[in-house]
Amino acid sequence: MTILCVRFQLPPTREADLPRLLGMLEEFTPVVQALPPDGALADLRGAERYFGRNAVELASVIRVRSLALYGVDCVIGAGPGPMLARVALRDAVPGVTCAVPEEQGAIAEFLADKPVAALPGVGAATARTLGDYGLDTLGRVAAAPLSTLQRLIGAKAGRELHEKANGVDRGRVVPNAVSRSLATERPFDRDELDPDRHRRALLSAAEEIGARLRALEKVCRTLTLTVRYADRSATTRTRTLTEPTAHSPDLTRAAYGMYEALGLQRARVRAIALRAEGLDPADQASHQLTFDPVDEKVRRIEEVADRARAKFGPRAVMPGGLGSVAA
Repeated sequence: MTILCVRFQLPPTREADLPRLLGMLEEFTPVVQALPPDGALADLRGAERYFGRNAVELASVIRVRSLALYGVDCVIGAGPGPMLARVALRDAVPGVTCAVPEEQGAIAEFLADKPVAALPGVGAATARTLGDYGLDTLGRVAAAPLSTLQRLIGAKAGRELHEKANGVDRGRVVPNAVSRSLATERPFDRDELDPDRHRRALLSAAEEIGARLRALEKVCRTLTLTVRYADRSATTRTRTLTEPTAHSPDLTRAAYGMYEALGLQRARVRAIALRAEGLDPADQASHQLTFDPVDEKVRRIEEVADRARAKFGPRAVMPGGLGSVAA
């Protein structure tokens, strides 16, 4: 096992600490890939030889150092490749690193009973399509003919899924930096199944992100949605916006679009988070002019609402969809 997938248990108010935690990982290996808002992949092939410890032992050291230096616990999955490490993370708990064995037969056994959605990149819609044909576990997908998978989900996607279900991990850790970003999260008091409440949470989060961007005189180029479920798993989707913006209705439409694309049905959602990334100064951003008077009117109303919130508090002006029920 040479790859670690680490998820730091950062509350939304401390997501700015992620770069420092990544720096701590880089004390073990320079090959670290950020997985915002709270995770990272680390390739420990060189570190295992240098420190004379295997990846699981180094994972214990990383957890102790994270707690001691930053007061942040973490969960860690380990595996021969990035994909397998991310699957292992689903079964990890604080203090116990979940490790995928390196032997091919043991890898197949580890994956066999996992749901299809456990694979990174497999969304709810794909999992539902496969489930309709009885392919609801990775073991069944691995045993299915490649041609069947390709007919169901497409040639390229079917081939990649077949390889991953059989434990073939062609991924690699690509060092990167955490984007300049703003994030907010809306946790629910209980595991929430109601799509209307999911959408209200999205509306509330997009409004907050937009207001914060405008206060900083920034615009964002991409928006990332993270949906956390009752089983501690999560789905993350990122969308590049048509143009950089801090306009709350634009952010809300993008958030709704990503949410609808997940195809969630009766999903038990624990929290919904939005992250605005690729921040640039607002005065350097271009804006497509429009002859629609409604758009200009909405933007003027937004400016007035921002001034009211700055003077009387963030709840002084709210969208009608949030007026009766707080998200």
